[in-house]
Amino acid sequence: MENNQDFQQHFQQHCDNAQDGAQYFEVTYWNTDSGRIRTESFDDAAAADRFASRCVSGEDGWAVVDAIPGKVRRAAA
Repeated sequence: MENNQDFQQHFQQHCDNAQDGAQYFEVTYWNTDSGRIRTESFDDAAAADRFASRCVSGEDGWAVVDAIPGKVRRAAA
């Protein structure tokens, strides 16, 4: 539980440092019902974290939240 709280603090700091809110969040998790790895996308960091927390049930459950930067804009030459 302590590791999860430490992760949440660092995750929130990472999200606060994002520019223009141009990012989304992917939760990759082990679906214990189907026995497959799944991915869900979220616009909100808190929603992604809540979903990941629900996925981690039992000793076999796991979830990873990744902050994905938005499309990088290129300047015209």
